[in-house]
Amino acid sequence: MGQLTDASVVLRLGYQAIRRAGLPTEEILTKAGVALGQVEANDRTPLNAQYAFWVAAEEVSKDSDIGLHLGEYLPLYRGQVIEHLFVSSENFGEGLKRALAYQRLISDAFHAKLILEDGRCYLTNGVQPWAENIVNRHFSECAMSGILRFFKFITEGHFEPIYIDFNFAQGAPDEEYFRVYECPVSLGQKETRLYFDPSILEHPLWQAEPELLQLHEQLAIEKLQELARYDLVGEVRRAIGSTLESGDTTLETVATQLSITPRRLRTQLSEANTSFQQILSDYRCRLAKKLLANTAESVERIVYLTGFSEPSTFYRAFKRWTNETPVEYRKRKQR
Repeated sequence: MGQLTDASVVLRLGYQAIRRAGLPTEEILTKAGVALGQVEANDRTPLNAQYAFWVAAEEVSKDSDIGLHLGEYLPLYRGQVIEHLFVSSENFGEGLKRALAYQRLISDAFHAKLILEDGRCYLTNGVQPWAENIVNRHFSECAMSGILRFFKFITEGHFEPIYIDFNFAQGAPDEEYFRVYECPVSLGQKETRLYFDPSILEHPLWQAEPELLQLHEQLAIEKLQELARYDLVGEVRRAIGSTLESGDTTLETVATQLSITPRRLRTQLSEANTSFQQILSDYRCRLAKKLLANTAESVERIVYLTGFSEPSTFYRAFKRWTNETPVEYRKRKQR
């Protein structure tokens, strides 16, 4: 599995929630290792940045139920392609199915499915053993508040949860869950599930517009394709990282590692508005800067670690990247 990420809106919603709650935003972001620029940027963020955000929020607020409580300050999820898809659908059920088809646009932590069985109806996020060290309980509790508020907004207040299962064992007191979610909660379950009355699936949406629906669906497909290209660039970076020291980092060796032809890789990178050389150069530049600024490795060793065959080639490349020599850059950064 490649690097798991969230849409930038996830971090922005969390940031707005801590501001609204009156918590020290700068302190929490600094502790989490998240720069304010990351919150304002439109780039996807690694899922582990979100995990660090929640750990920092709990430490700073000293609230062991911080996710549940910040959920109450979460702004309504608006203005994204998933919302447009939802509201231009004929009814809540149709909107929900479309949203689930494109949920990855919000976060790789979402793998929700709609289940209808034995007269029961629920959304489940499935069993995800890989997520244990990435997605913590605070995210699940806060996200649940966001989902409930969005569903109530879409159905003009008609959506009501019946009960909620969470897949973690330790949580808030029963009465606190009931106060926030207005329904019973059960902990220590195999999956996180949200149960609701199936009749709401037929609830008509007054904004439904078939013409707009087609446009929004097309936009969602394009965004998913964009995400697939983003994934590919990430895979190429990881393959470069694993072959760099051997000095055998070429388009051909990376393509072999990714089990595709060099020609196909070149085409796909071109469609992602980049090239193998561009990614390789960017990777070497970042690695060289990191090693010079944060370690005592000799420049000769850094030449080897960044995959250059000659020191002179490395020096020329570094000067081109930074307008400084490696020694000047190190002095300035370590001063």
